[in-house]
Amino acid sequence: MILQRFRNIALALCIVAPAAFGATSADEALLKAYAAFNAGDAIALARYAPALEGGVLEPYGEYWTLELRLEDAPDGDVQAFLAKHAGTYLAQALRADWVKQLGKREQWTRFERALAPLAARDLELRCYGWAARLARGDKAVAAEAKAMWLVPGDLPEGCQLLADKLAARGAIHASDVWQRARTLFERGQITAAKSALGYLPHAQAPDELLLAQAATQPQQVLARLPRHFGRRATREVAVLAAVRLAAADPRLAAEALEGPVVRRLDAKDRAYLWGRVALEGARAHDDEALAWYAKLGRAPPDYDLASWKARAGLRRGDWQAVRDAIDAMSGPDSRQPVWVYWYGRALAAQGKPESARAYYQRISGGTDFYGLLATEELGLTATFPASTYVPTDAQVAAARSIPGLARALELYRLGLRTEATREWVFAIRGMGDRELLAAAELARRESVYDRAINTANMTVRLHDYRVRYPVPFDGVFGDYARTQGLDEAWVLGLVRQESRFAVDARSDAGARGLMQLMPRTARWVARKIGLVQYEPRDVAEIETNVTLGTGYLKMVLDDLGHEVLASAAYNAGPRRAQRWRDAKPLEGAVYVETIPFGETRRYVKHVMANAVIYAALLGELRSSLHARLGVIPPAAPGGGQDDTLP
Repeated sequence: MILQRFRNIALALCIVAPAAFGATSADEALLKAYAAFNAGDAIALARYAPALEGGVLEPYGEYWTLELRLEDAPDGDVQAFLAKHAGTYLAQALRADWVKQLGKREQWTRFERALAPLAARDLELRCYGWAARLARGDKAVAAEAKAMWLVPGDLPEGCQLLADKLAARGAIHASDVWQRARTLFERGQITAAKSALGYLPHAQAPDELLLAQAATQPQQVLARLPRHFGRRATREVAVLAAVRLAAADPRLAAEALEGPVVRRLDAKDRAYLWGRVALEGARAHDDEALAWYAKLGRAPPDYDLASWKARAGLRRGDWQAVRDAIDAMSGPDSRQPVWVYWYGRALAAQGKPESARAYYQRISGGTDFYGLLATEELGLTATFPASTYVPTDAQVAAARSIPGLARALELYRLGLRTEATREWVFAIRGMGDRELLAAAELARRESVYDRAINTANMTVRLHDYRVRYPVPFDGVFGDYARTQGLDEAWVLGLVRQESRFAVDARSDAGARGLMQLMPRTARWVARKIGLVQYEPRDVAEIETNVTLGTGYLKMVLDDLGHEVLASAAYNAGPRRAQRWRDAKPLEGAVYVETIPFGETRRYVKHVMANAVIYAALLGELRSSLHARLGVIPPAAPGGGQDDTLP
């Protein structure tokens, strides 16, 4: 029965992969035109682009053709396209690329004229904008461009141009260069740091060998530094080495900071390094983290430092440290739901229940992780009506007639997800609740569930939880959850977070399908469960993907024994989920908030909140988030985990 249903689902989802179901010649021509564009093959593009004429995607043929010659295209051709397709995503995309070309050529008058209508400006466009103002003698640019200078990673071309011009004018000082180097060393971006240090005058540059050793052998560098820092570069390299050592081993870094060489650093540098040790110690769940925070003195910490001090306080049960850390945050940071909730919990733990309730009330009623927890702290049960507004067929038809949405649906049908999503997002900007729900319902009817969910999530007053939290594919997740002995609401919550129910979802890392399986994991599970004749190409098929995904989830749950741990393991791997346990029982919410990886921390919060909402919508009794989070048992001596799990 299940196999027959999958055949029916596969037929219904032929929009996902047209080539597998006999694509039309027009479809083939468009896909070949797209491939030619990506390959930079103007001749092949010219052969296939005419097939787009008269269709909903006709503008793409013109856009791809013009993009390939944008570097030397006459302004008239560009302006003609912008006028013909005004108000579309493609016009905005072409304008952005055209403006960057003008900035690259330093044609500032034309650049500023073309830039003016462009609302969305990425970092590179902002850098070109600063460079244009610099060319006009605007002295405020140097101060404003600090935002660019401290962005982690390699600078885009426009920002590199701006940095070169600022350096030529003496507006980038040695302290700026070393500050950027520290920012990059903190994130392990050593190559980018070396590029930044290229802005130092030759006489002030660090020894290249010593710098390389600071990145790869920081402990040895700190042990062999000269007695006196005769040059600033030597002192700065010592700081960089300590930064790297803190990331690798906070305890060794703390020992180094107590040593004779590092003590000769000035107070500001010592405070900075103790901050790095404390932050990395908190991420590593080291019991000494709060003691290291105490060595910072009165210097106000930045957000990362403060947030990890609060998390260290949570792991240690030190509620005053939690409050102190949140009090040190800026107003906007401290008003985030996460810190409003934990401040309330700290007040409650310190015997101030009425003050705590005032904090919970600020964020209660929301469907996010901390909104749900706050609601439950107030003794209330979160309720989720299936809908407060359902669009009419006429409204859905009106949404279908919007050109941008029509183009997006056609692109989704052809499997061009990136382009489709950009079209969709551009088309729904500025929509009100009713229009958003009509567009979301349109996406749901077309089985583009990720757009349906994301669009329905954007509403402010009118909601349709039936679209926000769909149960697609004829209940298949419930069947496989029951087969594996898993909670259906949890499985749905996980899949909603993994892929938004997009059958053809593919991550940058190579994970595929509804349950976003990595090739290695899929092969391992297939062998474990005896899935005969498994081929890697099968992993995106609904039946195979759900079979392997729920099978793996069951193995992880059986091994780790808790849905929170299994959720973390599904995203970051079982070994990490196990390592993040404590030596003592730990409240589930504390475990989640202290996960060191930001991506995994957000992931687990979403999965568990999704599960609560799905449970309520499915009519299950187990709908409390506190109950689901429970208590994480202590790590077993020696690990206690199946090392064969991938």
